[in-house]
Formats: sequence, C-alpha cells, structure tokens
Amino acid sequence: MHWQTTRFSIDLDRPRVMGIVNATPDSFSDGGRHGEAAAAIDHCERLLGEGVDILDIGGESTRPGSAPVDAETEWQRIAPVLRAALSMGVPVSVDTRRTEVMRHALDLGVDIVNDVQALTAPGALELLAAQAETGVCLMHMRGEPGTMQRLTDYRDLVPEVAAHLAERAAAARAAGIAAARITLDPGYGFAKTAEQNWALLRRQRELLDLGYPLLVGWSRKRSLGELTGRAVDERLPASLAAALAAVAQGARVLRVHDVAATVDALKVWAAAGGPGLTDNTAH
Repeated sequence: MHWQTTRFSIDLDRPRVMGIVNATPDSFSDGGRHGEAAAAIDHCERLLGEGVDILDIGGESTRPGSAPVDAETEWQRIAPVLRAALSMGVPVSVDTRRTEVMRHALDLGVDIVNDVQALTAPGALELLAAQAETGVCLMHMRGEPGTMQRLTDYRDLVPEVAAHLAERAAAARAAGIAAARITLDPGYGFAKTAEQNWALLRRQRELLDLGYPLLVGWSRKRSLGELTGRAVDERLPASLAAALAAVAQGARVLRVHDVAATVDALKVWAAAGGPGLTDNTAH
C-alpha cells in the first residue's frame, strides 16, 4: 500500500507519523507557540530529528468554535514555513480548506493537500485534478469549524460518516484524481461528541471497506480530556493510547503533536506484534 504524492510515494506498510506544525496564534493545543515563521521552521526541524514521516503545516485553526481567517492572512502565515519545509527531505502537507491557499502551495510544490472540508470549496477538486500526483486527504465534518459542534445529530453515525467519505472520494475520482493519491480521515472531534468519537473509533475498521488508507488525528483532542480529566498539555498518555487503538483499527497515518513519543510507541507496538501492523513493520 502506497500513498502517491507530488514528490514521494509513501509506503504505508507501516503506520506513518504526520507531525503537526500550526503556524497560528489560536490553535487549541499549541496556539501561538509557532506563530512566527522562524519558530514554525525550527519546529519542523525538531520534528525531523524526532523521526517524523510527513510535515503538516497549517495557518488557520479549525478547533471547535474557531473564527475563520482570510486566505491572504492564512497564506502569509504558512508561505515561508512551506518554502523551508520543502527542502527538508520529507513529504510536506498543507492543511487548508481554501482553494486560493491550495493553489499557492501547489505552485511551491507541496506534496499533499489535507482538507478538513474534503475539497468542497469552489474549484478545489478541479485544482487538485489538474495536478499529476499531489496527494489529498479528505476528511469528514459538517458545517464550519465555528458551527460544527452544533451539527452532531446522526441517525446512524458510522454509515453516515462512511457515506460522506465515499461520496467525496467518488467526486475526487470523477474529477480525475487517481485512487492512489487519496486518503480518508474520519474527522475525530469534528461535528462529533466525545461519545460519538469513541463509537466511531471502535468501528473505524469498517471504513477500510471504502478501499482507501485512513489518516486519523486523536492527538490531545477534547474527547481525551473529557475522558481523563486532563488538561491539553497533560494528554500525551491518552493520545498515545488513542493512536495505537486507531492503528489496531486500521489507520495508516497518525497526525500528532508529539512525534518522538508516537514513533517510540509504534516501535514497541510493532515489536510486540500489535494488531494493525504488517510483518515487516518493525524493520
């Protein structure tokens, strides 16, 4: 199993670690820490040293209740970070839902577009279809970040998430995006209550029937805090447990803040023969 991206064909025989680089002042977990370009670039270099497989760079917070920023502000935040990251020898993902920002990032040569709204913005599908190999991640959510937590009324959660992801993947394929370029994200924490997130995780493997690799983000999420009573900066053990549970349920890419700890956890999981790993994962 491989994920085709602009410059790299990413081998998914073992789970890959995508490191979060938030060049924002207001992200839920690390807002402001990497808001300046120099700090964000330093963070990219630190994640490289920790064993990151993919760098995911974003300039807009999509935490529940967050206010949108305009495309120009978002681009100014991430442009210097993307330019520097593209010279670091690993795949670089841009985390954006805006077609204009995607276009700028693609002009730089970004490897992956990671879109929480699954390429539903006007022109986004056509833009990505015009690229020869750029990878895409299509995520499930409802509404906008500012409204999504009011949109958690599902008749049957897992089939509805699956149907949405299937529809977006089909739209991507119809536009001309090859299957090998696509990953799907169940969207933990996006238009879902804590109870719904756990229910979805328990049945996550069902989403593999859609035929695409799964990328998941559990790192430091509010649901972990509600379960454990821990503050955001105290959720590392819970984040690691959720990451391994997601791997056991078929996830191939883990989007995380704590790269070194996740890399170590996956090494132990592989050595112990943890479910969700192929025989050669530990090598």
